[in-house]
Amino acid sequence: MRIALGQINPTVGDLAGNLALCTRFARDAAERGADVLVFPELCVTGYPPRDLVEKRTFIPQSEAALERLAEATRDLPLAIVAGYVGRSRVPTGKQATNSAAILRGGEVLFRQTKLLLPTYDVFDEARNFVPGDSQSLFQLDGRSIALTICEDAWNDKGFWPNRLYERDPVDELMKKGGGLLLSINASPFHLGKRELRLEMFRAMARRHKAPVVMVNQIGGNDQVVFDGSSFVIDARGEVIASARSFAEDLVIADLETGTGELRADFADENEAVYEALVLGTRDYIRKCGFRKVLIGLSGGIDSALTAVIAVDAVGRENVHGVAMPGPYSSDHSIVDARAMAERLQIPFDIIPITPAYEEMRRTLAPVFAGRAEDVTEENIQSRLRGLTLMSLSNKFGALVLTTGNKSEIAVGYCTLYGDMCGGLAVISDVPKTLVYELSRIGSERHGGAIPRSVFEKPPSAELRPDQKDSDSLPEYEVLDAILRLYVEEFHSAKEIAVELGLAEDLVRSVALKVDRNEYKRQQAAPGLKVTSKAFGIGRRFPIAQRYFENE
Repeated sequence: MRIALGQINPTVGDLAGNLALCTRFARDAAERGADVLVFPELCVTGYPPRDLVEKRTFIPQSEAALERLAEATRDLPLAIVAGYVGRSRVPTGKQATNSAAILRGGEVLFRQTKLLLPTYDVFDEARNFVPGDSQSLFQLDGRSIALTICEDAWNDKGFWPNRLYERDPVDELMKKGGGLLLSINASPFHLGKRELRLEMFRAMARRHKAPVVMVNQIGGNDQVVFDGSSFVIDARGEVIASARSFAEDLVIADLETGTGELRADFADENEAVYEALVLGTRDYIRKCGFRKVLIGLSGGIDSALTAVIAVDAVGRENVHGVAMPGPYSSDHSIVDARAMAERLQIPFDIIPITPAYEEMRRTLAPVFAGRAEDVTEENIQSRLRGLTLMSLSNKFGALVLTTGNKSEIAVGYCTLYGDMCGGLAVISDVPKTLVYELSRIGSERHGGAIPRSVFEKPPSAELRPDQKDSDSLPEYEVLDAILRLYVEEFHSAKEIAVELGLAEDLVRSVALKVDRNEYKRQQAAPGLKVTSKAFGIGRRFPIAQRYFENE
């Protein structure tokens, strides 16, 4: 049996476009002699469809698209495994199902419904779908096929010490006599996820002594990026075929000979994160109907990284850099911003905000009389920059990319309606220390586009004389270590202080900043998830709350 991995990038809700994409891949797979072509989870509708499934027309249109896919591939000598949104046969409760079908000869031969519906991190499938109650094997060309959908394979009792579900769908199917596991996935990327996914399926193949085919979608859908990285593993747990990460791919594996195509991959995880950000940025822009982007180039490392990512995502001709010097901007900031724009060969403008800032101070002076200057005046500068970028966005139809990193956003070192203005927060899940590592990668890809001085200068918002980030925050190496344990691993302040050898008062002050700035983050532009716990849809804390850890 020759199996093709159809690693595609569907767009949520674009049924016609996804159908055309699947049909093209099916014809390519047939020409290459595949017997079976496996597509990712919900390839017909795109994943995640979220509340689109609540629309009365969505489910019937999804099912009709599946039928059209069967008809469009009627003449092809191969079976196709495709995911779609189906209708539940149960008359009560939710109506949508997360389902998969096997198509051949213009007919839908077999249907399977997902049993385990994840409701953690970025997943909320129980909100939209009703689970199946049982699954069965399918006989295909002399093999007993165990077909599962993403989470159904992520509860292996032999791999996970603490399982989330009582049932293990893979184990149930293999005990019925399954000889080949097909797992279709929409498994999001984060640091370390590719290795975890591979090791889990390797353990599964060895335990059940059967080959495993894992097909994962690629692409960015809102805040989530899917890396693909599909593979075929033999019964010994060895990888015999693998697809690229972060790119559409069609890979063939021959189960009889135990051979297949092995694509080059990103061995370095920082390279993988950079690719994820490029892909997520490109897809967000493209799928939202934009072509061009605007970036406020401050001469700092965060805007520099955002700029190189944007150039890789949509091309230099579609990236517009804007420097907006204010009363406390250093000369080197403008020099570095201009130098970078020239090296990247992107359009660049300088629009000073100082005249507008001085006018705002005069306008507000009667109301502010008798009060000392404070963060208010700093925020006016930031908000004038936001106003400038959004005005350009409106006039030229370009999407503003915000440049705030995870460290700043975590502790509220950002200005609502100022530097937080924009349509996509590209690096909002990238800690400051990782920003430097990714910037080196991006700079090298563009022949040293980021000036050395950008890496060497102390980080500063430049909103008051001689301002440095370290005036308000711990050094970023310390801050990021605290934030990783507090935000991503949910350790208490006391535990973090002991683990890192830090003063407990310091850790508590950081934790308090995180908790008190939830209101800002929930008004921020959507960001791209690249760590195990990102701010956004995967982290849902109340804004109005008074819980503080006392241990």
